[in-house]
Amino acid sequence: MRVDTPWGDASDEVLVGRLGGVPVAFLPRHGRGHVHSPSTVPYRANIDALKRLGCTDVVSVSAVGSLREDYAPGDFVLVDQYIDRTFAREASFFGHGCVAHVGFAHPVCARLSEACAVAATGVTVHRGAVYLAMEGPQFSTLAESRMYRAWGADVIGMTGMPEAKLAREAEIAYALVALPTDYDCWREPTGGHHLAKEDLLTQIIGNLNKATRNGMALIKAALADVSILSGTPSPAHAALKLAIWSDKGKIDPAEVERLRPLWGRYF
Repeated sequence: MRVDTPWGDASDEVLVGRLGGVPVAFLPRHGRGHVHSPSTVPYRANIDALKRLGCTDVVSVSAVGSLREDYAPGDFVLVDQYIDRTFAREASFFGHGCVAHVGFAHPVCARLSEACAVAATGVTVHRGAVYLAMEGPQFSTLAESRMYRAWGADVIGMTGMPEAKLAREAEIAYALVALPTDYDCWREPTGGHHLAKEDLLTQIIGNLNKATRNGMALIKAALADVSILSGTPSPAHAALKLAIWSDKGKIDPAEVERLRPLWGRYF
């Protein structure tokens, strides 16, 4: 189904239905056919569309480069922290005559990540990783890749931000399952630097396809037992309770209405 939002069209139509009896919505971040670059993904429209459909929890599945030797292609990496290096994207729903400061010290929902960890079988799972969000669409230079490792980043990707920030502003619990497809450029690929670019890209694409299949299997397994989620609301579900700093009487009623799916219950 197509969902109208104040932020324009989402990346694609949202596939809605039931999986294992659980109502779900699936939205391809880059659009079918991979038509949106990391910088042009309509992040606000995507999160707003999911909120309007009644989504309370989002599991994001994202291909990444590994910045650690022990985080191998094919592993699952459960992210719990971010370093945001993006700069060309709208990162908030607020700012048009209203101010909201959500807490973001812990950007990922622990209970949702735990559900993913429990569901992951047959693969190596790493918990508590730091995700470096870069702007792209170009990949890192060697100097940058080495610097990010020195900063303590574990994986690097281009779409984790502002997605996680917007989910928090929308009071949606969020977890990110990162799927390494390569070792970024800090680590010389198997075969040395003489390895043909075509062969290296073939390896990465093969890893990406495998990671996609594993990611879908993980989501199905996680939904098979939602008891870990039921009855235990996430702190993210009340993120705006103390975050709206503007005098509500001074906010334009049109803006209140535009953002009603996000904060309507506080007015």
